[in-house]
Amino acid sequence: MRIFTGSANPELAGKIAVFLKMSLGQVDITRFPDGEVHVKYLENVRGKDIFIVQPICYPPNETLMELLIMIDAAKRASAARITAVLPFYGYARQDRKDQPRVPITAKLVANLLVAAGANRILGMDFHAQQIQGFFDIPVDHLYAMPVMVKYLQGKKLKNPVVVSPDSGGVKMAIAYAQMLNAGIALGAKYRKGAHDVEAMNVVGEVEGCTAIMVDDLTSTARTLCEASKLIKKHGAGEIYAAVSHVMLGPDAIKRLEDSSIKELIVTDSIPLKYEGKFPITVLTVAELLGEAIIRIHENRSVTSLFKL
Repeated sequence: MRIFTGSANPELAGKIAVFLKMSLGQVDITRFPDGEVHVKYLENVRGKDIFIVQPICYPPNETLMELLIMIDAAKRASAARITAVLPFYGYARQDRKDQPRVPITAKLVANLLVAAGANRILGMDFHAQQIQGFFDIPVDHLYAMPVMVKYLQGKKLKNPVVVSPDSGGVKMAIAYAQMLNAGIALGAKYRKGAHDVEAMNVVGEVEGCTAIMVDDLTSTARTLCEASKLIKKHGAGEIYAAVSHVMLGPDAIKRLEDSSIKELIVTDSIPLKYEGKFPITVLTVAELLGEAIIRIHENRSVTSLFKL
């Protein structure tokens, strides 16, 4: 078994390698003067079980193309099996035709990964679980929830209620609520456009409770901040947010600083470059992914890792 990493999140890949007590494989990734990606493995991968760690995150086109070329290079170097380890699956929000004349880009990305030569996908917290069905190869889909719940349990929050900012995250919120022995509420969200979100109403009781908003992904923090305003109006006490994948620009940080959210809890699936006063806690998913990798390599069951 060998683990390689692209340039998207080498820190996470390094932590996975440390957990597995092995070194990262050597690969040279360079750019031609016109920006084309060039990949060369610096060690023999013939007959090896290859795991390539690469979230499809900012800049998504670069990281995706890099991953595809790494897969192709490994295939042509006669690797026995190639598993694409995707801590974050980019383009996942484009998973259906919700308007006329638009693509289903999440399916296109799945097709590209299979065409490049991936034999297996290891992902975490897809935006929609149905994305697993876009692939015609095995997909192991993990959840960051156990890592989040362990941290939240340690805080010993009083009278917690789990809030889903929108209807799409209800199943996730129910699972969190069961693990935390908490109540549940739903923020009914109306999206006006790619950048505009308007929170409409709250279903459930949040008055006097410590609210924990859970979501799989945020980039603008609009949904979280609008929902936090709403549940604060309905009498919630402290408000926490637990989000698996986070990409924060300056506008998002400003919104969080002006919001009622006390703390944002995230994972290191995507590198988070943030220097500011707003409290952000980054939890690593290296052990979770590392355990899945070793079980896949040894052809052992990964079912227990799926259990919420």
